[in-house]
Amino acid sequence: MSIRWTVNDHFGNASYLTQERWDHIVGPNNHPEMVDFEGHLKKTIQTGTRKQDSLNPQKYRYVKAFEDLPEANTHIVAIVLFRFKESETGEPIQNNYIVTAYQKEIG
Repeated sequence: MSIRWTVNDHFGNASYLTQERWDHIVGPNNHPEMVDFEGHLKKTIQTGTRKQDSLNPQKYRYVKAFEDLPEANTHIVAIVLFRFKESETGEPIQNNYIVTAYQKEIG
């Protein structure tokens, strides 16, 4: 697993983006419009609003407005799964990762 980068949200939770997930996000059948907005994605996780999914409590949606998005899009949305993995000493540690991200018009 190749991690592109890791950032902390405003609650101090670290989340990472893998190369595989980035390739998925910017793929031609998904959200190729995101290719020039990776920095915006980082800012969305760092300073955007966060809401927990009501059906899946491990899933969080981060949203942040930007003025320079193409077409009529106004916001970047990022979906992050909050999980745990076991450390080398057997202790649980955070394993939060970005699943997808896209642009959206929110009025």
